[in-house]
Amino acid sequence: MTDQKQTLFERLGGKPAVEAAVDLFYEKIMADDRINHFFKNTDMKRQRAKQRVFLTYAFGGSPNYSGASMRKVHERLVKEEGLNTNHFTAVAENLQATLEELGLSADLVGEVMAIAASTHDDVLNL
Repeated sequence: MTDQKQTLFERLGGKPAVEAAVDLFYEKIMADDRINHFFKNTDMKRQRAKQRVFLTYAFGGSPNYSGASMRKVHERLVKEEGLNTNHFTAVAENLQATLEELGLSADLVGEVMAIAASTHDDVLNL
């Protein structure tokens, strides 16, 4: 039985699980022609590192996050490159496929996807 006092980060498998998920996620993103153009000028090693830090925080593995806000990080993409709900959905689909491929339970996938969905308005600067 899972200890409900454990953070989502711990229930997912901690640092190794987040690292594996981020790596697989970005493999899927870079293979997805609907969204990979947003990353054409991105240092992907740095991007993966930033994503690991953010997800560790978002999943309760760290009490603090010093990175830029979702709204700020995506503002230029919305204004200059047309980032929209279709792109957000594509990212979410890749995230869900990543989690399922890693063998997470439906409950854990649901928790992660709920967190992802909660970022919609900030990512799209709505």
